[in-house]
Amino acid sequence: MANNWLSLCLLFLATIASCKGRTAREVSRPASDQTKETDSIRVLPQHQQQQEAAVQPVRYNGAQLWRIAYDSQVEKNAVAELQDRFAAAMWNFNATSVDIFVSQPTIKQAECFLRSTNVSFEVVIEDMQRAIDTENPSLEETDLWENRNGHRMTWTAYHRLEDIYDWMDYLAKTYPDICSTKSIGKSVQGRELKVLRISNGSPTNSAIWMDGGIHAREWISPATVTFIAGNLVEDWDNQPTYIRNIDWYILPVHNPDGYEHSHQYDRLWRKNRGGLQYGPCAGVDLNRNYGYKWGGQGTSKQPCSEIYAGSGPFSEPETKAVSVFMQQSAASWKGFLTFHSYGQYILYPWGYDRVVPPDHADLKRVGDAAAESIQRSSGMRYTVGPSGSTLYPAAGGSDDWARGALNIKYAYTVELRDTGRYGFVLPANQIQPTGEEAMQFVDSIAQEVAKL
Repeated sequence: MANNWLSLCLLFLATIASCKGRTAREVSRPASDQTKETDSIRVLPQHQQQQEAAVQPVRYNGAQLWRIAYDSQVEKNAVAELQDRFAAAMWNFNATSVDIFVSQPTIKQAECFLRSTNVSFEVVIEDMQRAIDTENPSLEETDLWENRNGHRMTWTAYHRLEDIYDWMDYLAKTYPDICSTKSIGKSVQGRELKVLRISNGSPTNSAIWMDGGIHAREWISPATVTFIAGNLVEDWDNQPTYIRNIDWYILPVHNPDGYEHSHQYDRLWRKNRGGLQYGPCAGVDLNRNYGYKWGGQGTSKQPCSEIYAGSGPFSEPETKAVSVFMQQSAASWKGFLTFHSYGQYILYPWGYDRVVPPDHADLKRVGDAAAESIQRSSGMRYTVGPSGSTLYPAAGGSDDWARGALNIKYAYTVELRDTGRYGFVLPANQIQPTGEEAMQFVDSIAQEVAKL
């Protein structure tokens, strides 16, 4: 029996060469596009419309998420080989384990390879497409739950960009004394980058920036940021003074093109939609495109890479718009909060290397207080630490830029739920509890900003 298994593995390994060069998106596609764009937000040049129309929705039938121990050099070498030889994608890792996405055509060969190196693995998600199909309620269910107060936002489902923008406009119309919206620029494909400002109008207020959705597939991020904004506005009169004496600038979807693409064509798309001339290699990782320490560790100059940093710092209109707006604004910036997924981390600079700023003890103290507050209220644990040391070095991140270029003291990246059971396809029924955890974090930061 052992000889038969060995022979089978050798047969698979003999075919590896023919599999080289495949990407994780080389999966089965339906014969026709059933999800054409219909929203009025999209304004594309004709040539880009033609390119997008030719894109067929990606399906991840049989693709899996594996967890592999990441302690020994043998295991680290095996993970590197999975990426190089089987186009596996690293989704998340920490000091002890790594989550690896493996596309269906390469699963058997990858299994054999791991067995040949005596590296064990756990299947966390057995069928990625099944997880995607059950992540969000159906349109029929969403319509049943539709909010009848002038908008569709419910936080029981992940919503499209049009719903989010309509809701922001609703807040501005319904609460004009504290809410306003502003377009700070446009994306590669012409979508507005819409910011919600929440303020009591006091000229002495400090300001906190908050954004989500810089990575398209991290749907829980815009859902959480809008949850926080709704919580602030709807209960404004009951908010503590330190909340009401802050000007809140909120960009729920930093990457609107990628976000829409992930809803319509490729659920696991990460980057923006720049460089469509590169075909399947389109896009820039916007969280490697900010100008502070751009192009350093944890980035790539290859357009096909998921961490492609772009042709230069702020080469993308989405990052450039945020940079220009924040630098030209009269706001007194004291906080910068950017929400991602997944892993449950509260991270602070620096991310470009395994180093920390001089006041890192303050950042850790505040992060720890937020994590303790979250654990007391929900039982969930969030790990606190500097990005480069706690996870991995990644230059060109927005929080490093906020700290390094704008000198904003309290700059944090929050990696939301979960720790890997669902990864990027977190079920919609976890939006509200995740939002409540994030609100605990925001409250902790606001208390510190009030002391500055």
